[in-house]
This record gives sequence, C-alpha cells and structure tokens, in this order.
Amino acid sequence: MSTDDFGMESMLEIFIHETEEMLEHLDNILLESERAKSITEENINSIFRITHTIKGSAAMMSFNNISSLAHSVEDVFYILRENPSKLSVVFNSIFDLVFQASDFFKKELESLQKGDYTEGDPSDIINKLTHQAAIIKGEQPLDEEVSADLSGSALPSESELSGEGVVKMHVVFDNDCGMENIRAFMLLNQLQPYCDALTSIPANPEADSSLAAEIIKNGFIIICKPANSPDDVFKTIESSLNIKSYEVLQDEAPAESNTVSSGETAEAADSSPKDSEAAAAAQAKSDIQNLSKGVKQSLISVNQTKLDHLMDLVGEIVTAESMVARNPDLKGLRLDNFTKSIRELRKLTDELQDIVMSIRMVPLQGTFYKMDRIVRDMSKKLGKKAELITEGGDTEVDKTINDAIVDPFMHMIRNSIDHAIESPEERIALGKPEVGKVTLAAKNTGGEIFITISDDGCGLDPEKLLNKAKNNGLLTKPESAYTEKEIFNLILLPGFSTNTNVTEYSGRGVGMDVVRKNIEQVGGTISISSEKGKGTTFTIKIPLTLAIVDGMNITVGNTIFTLPITAIRQSFKITDESQIIHNTDGTEMIVLRGECFPVVRLRELYSIESGIEDVMNGIMIQVDCGDAGYCIFADELLGEYQVVVKPFPIFLNKYDLKNQGLSGCSVLGDGSISLILDVNTLKNE
Repeated sequence: MSTDDFGMESMLEIFIHETEEMLEHLDNILLESERAKSITEENINSIFRITHTIKGSAAMMSFNNISSLAHSVEDVFYILRENPSKLSVVFNSIFDLVFQASDFFKKELESLQKGDYTEGDPSDIINKLTHQAAIIKGEQPLDEEVSADLSGSALPSESELSGEGVVKMHVVFDNDCGMENIRAFMLLNQLQPYCDALTSIPANPEADSSLAAEIIKNGFIIICKPANSPDDVFKTIESSLNIKSYEVLQDEAPAESNTVSSGETAEAADSSPKDSEAAAAAQAKSDIQNLSKGVKQSLISVNQTKLDHLMDLVGEIVTAESMVARNPDLKGLRLDNFTKSIRELRKLTDELQDIVMSIRMVPLQGTFYKMDRIVRDMSKKLGKKAELITEGGDTEVDKTINDAIVDPFMHMIRNSIDHAIESPEERIALGKPEVGKVTLAAKNTGGEIFITISDDGCGLDPEKLLNKAKNNGLLTKPESAYTEKEIFNLILLPGFSTNTNVTEYSGRGVGMDVVRKNIEQVGGTISISSEKGKGTTFTIKIPLTLAIVDGMNITVGNTIFTLPITAIRQSFKITDESQIIHNTDGTEMIVLRGECFPVVRLRELYSIESGIEDVMNGIMIQVDCGDAGYCIFADELLGEYQVVVKPFPIFLNKYDLKNQGLSGCSVLGDGSISLILDVNTLKNE
C-alpha cells in the first residue's frame, strides 16, 4: 500500500467517525423536536450546519450520492432558516424524510466500513425533499441558480468586521489530524450562534480542499464580533476537537493594532487580492512564531485497536509483576528492600491499569439515544403511543461491552413496544395513560453495572407462558413444580415466542434466547419480574470490563480454577453431612438457611482424577447466578488474585469450552495456568 493509500485510509476513518457523530446529533435533534412538536431556530440552524458539513466532507471524498442527498436536506433547511414560519406547512412529513436521509447515510457508512462499498441510490428521497422545498416556497422546485446560492454558507468579508468589540484569534490544529479545511469550517459553524458577525482567513475554507495545506502551514485566523461575551467564543474553541492551541491576538499599541480597523479596511479594499492574500499569509506566519501560550485540547480520537493492544500490554505487565512478586525462588527469604520495591511496583501497575481501563470506558448515553429512535419508529408503524424514559445515561462501561449490548437492548425495547404496550384505545379502557412508558435505567454498583428495562404494559401471564412452553415441549419438570420466576425465564429459551402472529418485529421464535446468550458472553446475567396488567422489568447485571478481573483461586486436585469475586456470596465448610440432600437422579442439594441449592462438584464435572471427595474435608462456595444460586464444591481456597482474562487457543474451539462452564484462562504468578469459571454456564452442566 502506498503512502497515498495510507493517507486516504486515514481520511476515510476520520470521515466515517465524524459523520457518525454528526448523524447521532442529527437524530437527537429530530427526536427532541418531534416530541416538542416544533423546531427551534437554533435546531434549524444546527440541522443546516450538519448537512452542509456532511455535504462538503462527502464531496471532498468523492461520495457523490451522500453529498447530493445532504445537499437536498440542506436546501430545505436553508429555506426554513430564512423563514421558520413555513415549517408548519411540512411539519408532518419533514421528520420522516430527514430520518430516511439519516438512515441512508448510516447504511452508506456501514457499507464503507465493511469494505464492499457500492453506492446506494438516494434519488427517491432527493425527489421527495425537492418536492418539500417547492411546497415550502409555494412554487416550482429550486432552479440551478438558486441551488448554486445554497451550496455554501456565505461568510461576511473581513471588511465587514471592524471597530469596537471585534475579536481576532489565531487557531492551530493538531498535527496530522487531517482535513484541516473541513475542521476549520466546522469550527466556524460551532461559533456562529455566539457571533453577530464572523469571518476567517482563509475565508470559506470548505470550498477548496487545497486550503488544508495552507492552514497546516500558517494556521487559521478567526475574526468575529461576539453576540454577548467573548467567553462563549473561547469556551467553544476550547471544547472543539483537534485544536492544538489558540491565541487571542491583542493590540500592542493603538498604532500597531492587530485588529482590523476601518482605515485598514479601506486600504485592503484598494489593494489587489494577491497583495491581501500575501499580507494575510505573512500575518498568520508571524502569529505562529509569536505564539507564547495557548489552550491545549484535552480530547483526541484514538483507534480502538490501539486501545485493545494497550490493554493487552497492561495485562502482560500485571502478569509479569505477579510472577516477580510470587517467584518460588524467593519463598522463605526475608528481603525488606525487595518487598518495598515490589509494593511500589504494585501501586504503579494498579494506577496504570486504572488509567488504561478508564480510557476504554464510554457512557451508555449513545446507546440510549439509539433506543429512543427505535421507540419512535415502532410506535408510528404499530399505531401505538409510547415514550422512552432514560436514567443514568452517564454511567460508563467498557467499549467492548457497550458494543455487545446494543443488539440485546434493541430486541428488548422492540419486545416492550410490540408485546407489552397496548394500543391507545386499550390503555384508555384499562384506565392507563394513553402514552405508554418504557424506562431504560443504568447505575454503577462498584464492580458491576445494573441496567433495567421496564414498561407499564400488559405484563406477563404465567398461565399462558406455561401452556405455551408445554405445547412447544419445553418443560423439563411437572407444571406444578415451576415457580413464577422460573415461568418468566421460559421466554429466554430457544424457540419460545408469545406472539401468535409473525410481524416485522417478532413472532418468529427467535430473539430472547439470543439476548440471554449475548449478555452472558460478556459475563452478564438477565432476570425477569412482571405483574400481570402492570408491566414487566428486565434486570441485567454486567461487569465493568472483561480484561482484568478480581478473582478467587480455588483448587481441585492439581487443577487451579478462578471464580470472579463479584459472583461469590460466601464460602464455608460443611459441619453436618445431613445438610446434603441426595436426589433420585444422582444430583445433590445443600440446605442453607431453609433454602435448597444445587451442588456442582468440579472434580466430577471435569473428570479430574485427583481431589477431595468427602464434603466434610473440602470447601463450599455459594455463587449468585441471576436470581438463582448454587454451590461449588472444591478442595481449598488459595486466596484472592487479580487475573488477566485470556481467550482459549483457537484449536480448542471444537470442544465448545464456553458452554462447559469455562470463560477463559489466565497465567498465574508462578507461571501456572488457571481456568476461569463462568458461573452462568456452569450451572447448566
């Protein structure tokens, strides 16, 4: 691959990342405005700026289909920006059209990421948008001359900005951030709401991609007249991405003012364009040389692959530190200085691990926003009225886990709208509010995240669920032996569906079993509670991260296992054999505080030749698994360790270890291997 190819690949990554962020912002504006039944002037301007930026970026990357569609949306909102009162003419249809455009953009970006990109055809949406523009204006569709006027957002010239209150700033972008001219344009868009007048050197940077080189060399000059306080302008620049530094160009003396004055404006008007450009370039170069201080940007975009590699390295450091500290050659030796050094090393590795893990943490808010869109679309298609209420969107989880839970959330939200929320007429007849509520809430409880998805719909009917499971042959014991919670959990079995009719969203017997599987793959559990006629709540418990876990090491014979600390409720010795109940099928139960819990013997489960058989001589560990629990019998506890989770080698995949109670392995301090137990799948063995 040539250097140019690498450059284009980098630019493509930047284009995809930034466009995805803008589309997420666009969807949020649309959802908020549709709920409020109006679009504020600020939001009209925001939509215009977003689509204008997407148009310019896509055109620079030669994605003409994306650019053309963005231009059509931009045209509509340009007209609305000039005359917001016209919004009422197309209010009922404009949201659906812009959502369709947003979905088209997302599909194009997804295709680009997969590497098999074929341009989609947005002509149908473009035609509808053009028709909307004609309706708003009350005349024929926009002609070429008008469209040309809409192709850019004209900035005032430098000569229009002079006198008291004018602020002039020199901005420097991060090295190698790419597309500097587009970044400059986006920065101007962000500043627009806070300025009565605004221009730049060079002006209209989005119009010419060659200006990126000039901005890299000389920086970017912003000249503005703040609407209120200049602090609003400074804060916006400080919070923008990829800004390396900026400096407000102060007047050193009245006669040597850096701010454009009316006299300078008159001279500039008489001078030739080339002279003006040369003077501006010289001034910008001088500004760079005179930069003495600036505000560093605290946010950068980093490829997730690099973060994954960094996390792997931290894991290796943690393992190496443990191997040094627990080296068997040091056993029995009194080494005070060595112990002190190891203690300091442990402190530093802990801090390093905390920082690296915090870098990977992302808020759940973005995932919550996606669910908001699903509720909106399904409500319209199914003729229902529902709203999504979110709580705890600022709760953070590991990026890998965040990506893994999007699909399960999506399916559960769809189930709530399709299965649970009644039609408006039914809800009114039942004495409920016409608009149903779906609540998505998250909270951090230390080492885990609790997420609940609840609704105020019809709830689950235990009798119907049991009959459905019986007809499908899913029952494994007599009907009378099932508790209410066990009945609710039947919907998590493969092939179970409560819908009698197949719809676009459900009724095919596939879904909740996949939800459970996906959640368990990231070390989580799911439980269900419901009240008929009142609603249903799904409770999901997931770890903060998958990479490094606090575990309890236990032994069975010569084999070492690791149990996640968060799954352990208690460990204890058996003092009375009468606590153990032997079932007719050969399984064992243990009675604890009046409750019976299944017993899993690791020695028998994994056919380990050595190990303790007598329950009086071993150790019992009670673990939590969703709403249920069970006990694991092992030889002894070795103590609490911090272990790095390693996946099993690929050649072991044929043994399906994931479904046999093992989630991975870890290298211990003495170089031995520990098998990490998965309490969710172990109970099924």
